[in-house]
Amino acid sequence: MASQSIEIRNLYKIFGPSSRKLMKLVENGMSKADLNKEHGHILGLKDINISIPGGCITVIMGLSGSGKSTLIRHINRLIDPTSGEVLYGGTDVCKMNEGTLREFRRHKTAMVFQKFGLLPHRTVLQNTVYGLEIQGVAKAERETRAELWINRVGLDGFSNHYPNQLSGGMQQRVGLARALTNDADILLMDEAYSALDPLIRVDMQTVLLDLQKELKKTVVFITHDLDEALRLGDKIAILRDGEVIQQGTATDIVLNPANDYIEAFVKEVNRGRVIQVDAVMQPWRTGAVPVPTAVTIASGTSIEEALKLLAAHRDTDTAILGPAGQPMGMVSFNHLVAAMVGSHSPSEGETAPTSASI
Repeated sequence: MASQSIEIRNLYKIFGPSSRKLMKLVENGMSKADLNKEHGHILGLKDINISIPGGCITVIMGLSGSGKSTLIRHINRLIDPTSGEVLYGGTDVCKMNEGTLREFRRHKTAMVFQKFGLLPHRTVLQNTVYGLEIQGVAKAERETRAELWINRVGLDGFSNHYPNQLSGGMQQRVGLARALTNDADILLMDEAYSALDPLIRVDMQTVLLDLQKELKKTVVFITHDLDEALRLGDKIAILRDGEVIQQGTATDIVLNPANDYIEAFVKEVNRGRVIQVDAVMQPWRTGAVPVPTAVTIASGTSIEEALKLLAAHRDTDTAILGPAGQPMGMVSFNHLVAAMVGSHSPSEGETAPTSASI
């Protein structure tokens, strides 16, 4: 069964005893700073509207205090909203009764924490089966399932080790194995890799991306790191002071920053790794020029990878091919270099050579 999407609608969170009474002030534009100064309440989230596609990785990004961790805790209702909805399969999580919410948390969601959240007196295997124990799954079945995921995340042979015998990266692999063992539809990852060294962090990102190709979970990943967000996110939402500033694909955000705040974020990004050739190609149109065959590039290829492919064909126009091998557009080496440094994007109405043989 395909993973279902999550719809977050008009979500507000004000921390303080008179939160509902102060809703009108926030709706009318009172800032986070003024709410705190005048009323001693903290604005956590303001009118959040995000569609989280099923089977994809959605990254919620922002600096400290932006509201990203507050937001993820509304999805499994560890925090109750002041107002708004969190819909999963058409059901509002915010209106679930205690029993329904408990079942939702046990069977539909799993969480991976920044500080690993492992029980120090339990082995890797015992930590990994913990969620299934809570669900009442039989010992033999839960251990079989746990061993499968322990091996899949690269911890084969470590089932009987304790957390203090493992490195940080290995402990985080245990946390991921525990979440996957539950076989939940929704995987909530709150700054899951932020405590790891840079090289281990990249390795864990690769583990997640490789598993996601197969599992197609609905992953909500929280980070303050833009490079991590751009690498992992099928969709990215950037928060500031409890509000969504911009959301879209990595390419959307890098090519079309919504304001100066986002532009400052993406200024130092390696555009070649983020932007795909589809975003800068000249659209293909049926006509008289045959499809170039010296070298072709698949749709979805990054500019950086495309430049490597074209290194020996710098003077040749190159076709971008779709999944069925159909021409979608054209690029050249110089065209991609210009796009990589930010000096070119397709202008309105710009077209490419065309082929009557399509």
